[in-house]
Amino acid sequence: MSQAAQRRASPRVWVEGIAIGGNAPVVVQSMTNTDTADISGTTKQVFELAEAGSELVRITVNTSEAAAAVPHIRRRLDALGCKVPLIGDFHYNGHRLLTEFPDCAQALAKYRINPGNVGKNRKGEDQFAMMIGVAIKYDKPVRIGVNWGSLDQDLVVRLMDENAKSPQPKDVREITREALIVSALDSAMRAEDLGLPHDRIVLSCKVSEVQDLIAVYQELAKRCDYALHLGLTEAGMGSKGIVASTAALAVLLQQGIGDTIRVSLTPAPGGARTEEVVVAQEILQTMGLRAFAPMVTACPGCGRTTSTVFQELAQSIQGYLRAQMPVWREQYSGVEEMTVAVMGCIVNGPGESKMANIGISLPGTGETPSAPVYVDGEKTVTLRGDNIAAEFQQIVDDYVARKYQSKVDA
Repeated sequence: MSQAAQRRASPRVWVEGIAIGGNAPVVVQSMTNTDTADISGTTKQVFELAEAGSELVRITVNTSEAAAAVPHIRRRLDALGCKVPLIGDFHYNGHRLLTEFPDCAQALAKYRINPGNVGKNRKGEDQFAMMIGVAIKYDKPVRIGVNWGSLDQDLVVRLMDENAKSPQPKDVREITREALIVSALDSAMRAEDLGLPHDRIVLSCKVSEVQDLIAVYQELAKRCDYALHLGLTEAGMGSKGIVASTAALAVLLQQGIGDTIRVSLTPAPGGARTEEVVVAQEILQTMGLRAFAPMVTACPGCGRTTSTVFQELAQSIQGYLRAQMPVWREQYSGVEEMTVAVMGCIVNGPGESKMANIGISLPGTGETPSAPVYVDGEKTVTLRGDNIAAEFQQIVDDYVARKYQSKVDA
């Protein structure tokens, strides 16, 4: 794989066998949108996210019913052979749920705490300290996740007052960015003062604008060495959410900043939650940072390619490769780095096909109705007729079985 800038140094935070930071590969995570109290529905969605490639899955723990459901979800996943670590997302009442439901506290692999809504309550209880105490008791790592929309207002007011007295005051946006960073760092230092080890802490500062996210994380990376969780919160739906998340995360990852990522997409009605996992993987893979599934190169089409045959084949083979990956991942080593090219005419078709592990150059408008196939740069066969898609898929299957080492035999 190609390299971005040298990764920023950070401690390695272990989450039930998954390493975050410490120069470990950037970890992909996601979050369910089911009611966690719905044990069957949440188990199903966690399993689907894990099958799609999510290496950590976060679930909301906001009620007593949700907290009581967590150990049952964990047991059902284990019975399915799904070992993906579960992260508990806590707000407001997390201190109570973690103390009242010890089985939940034990079943979770990591806790997410937002210091903006976890402080002292009306009874004077130090909720943050209580949650850190539970994490220490059960040796759980913690993500201290500050969010633009739920900042500690006392901190914001204090920074605003200090700024007003400055001879060169900053604008409101700069102060808000600073508040995010100060909240995260102060909370992390307090967690350490309470006894949570330095290598059990992950930080995040979530905002919804690309330039704000880049600026905040660049500054945060300068001021600490904690492992960092990247994500553009409320990124949006469809192409807007994908483009915004990619724009922000790619800049930071290229600078070596970021140890785990989540792409926060709003699913289309009835759409698959797993889309955010695929997008996160593709960001990392297209940047050359990790490999998750074979990549398909396909031409965009032009006046030479008035037929839709190459588009249909590109879509078909890409879907097939992703569908096969859960099986291939268990059977073969290295198959995720395979490249496939589906080209639409003679102009760039043969050249691009030769550069891929397997490539096919379909006939463009007015060209001879034949499709040469190239394997590792050499032309091996020319396909013709109405069964090209199935024959090409079989060539891919045969190549995988021949080329990549079987894990069974290794």
